[in-house]
Amino acid sequence: MLDLSRLRALHAVAVHGSVSAAAVALGYTPSAVSQQIAKLERETKTTLIERRGRGIALTDAAQHLAHTAQQLLAIVERAETSLEERRGQPSGRLAVGAFASAARGLMPSVLAEMTAQYAGLDIRLIEVDPHVSPDLVSRGMIDLAITHDWDISPLPAPDGVERAVIGDDPSDILVPRGHPLAGRTLVRRSDLAAQRWICQPPGTVCHDWLVRTLRASGHEPDLAYQVAEYHTQLALVGAGLGIALVPRLGRSPLPDGVSVVPLEPTPVRRLYALWRLGAARRPAITEAVRVLHDHWPRCAAA
Repeated sequence: MLDLSRLRALHAVAVHGSVSAAAVALGYTPSAVSQQIAKLERETKTTLIERRGRGIALTDAAQHLAHTAQQLLAIVERAETSLEERRGQPSGRLAVGAFASAARGLMPSVLAEMTAQYAGLDIRLIEVDPHVSPDLVSRGMIDLAITHDWDISPLPAPDGVERAVIGDDPSDILVPRGHPLAGRTLVRRSDLAAQRWICQPPGTVCHDWLVRTLRASGHEPDLAYQVAEYHTQLALVGAGLGIALVPRLGRSPLPDGVSVVPLEPTPVRRLYALWRLGAARRPAITEAVRVLHDHWPRCAAA
């Protein structure tokens, strides 16, 4: 008989593309995931993973088995949801994915409240990029995702995934003190031509928004420094190396030498909670969404 935990490990590798990424998602060590796959290979007498250069690839048999595993995990989820619903309060494991600034600026207080209130609830948090979180929810790798989109880059929701708006997160232009824009009460997008930008790397939602918006206003952006962490962006702005567009959620205190200038119209990213349709009645999901809504006004005000 196939072991469900080993099928879960194989499914995670299929979704994330590597043993190390699957280990992060499952909360295991890479060694533990590799051991689960090796045991599954012995049980099935089938080669499931092949080495290719420095990486791995799933065999055709493994792909078929991973698809079957996804179906089995969905059945297990429905059973667990039914049991939790009968208990009437959140319990079991709840895997939450959140993008970096939400993990820093919103989730600590949400997790603390739910952990203190529900002793039978085991919440796990993983940081994930907004581009991939809808797919991770759809495939059952996480139960709840905190993600966002921008006005020119709407968030796609796969079939079988529901969402609720949490709130809107405005962004500001951060400039070095002494910069020509530093004394302005506001700037418009037409004022941003010929600026050296500090932004996130390509492939991120924030990077795509900045490039599309500036090009739409007739300016080709000069992306001088592309770094993922907003803390690093603030440090680069403070050193006088360029300007940045930084959302307010999770923004650390500004270093000396950095000024905030409002941009008109104000860029806003909208935050969402995503979950699978099959888990919509699960008390842990409904309570988590409620707590997120309750905490958002305080985070927005801060």
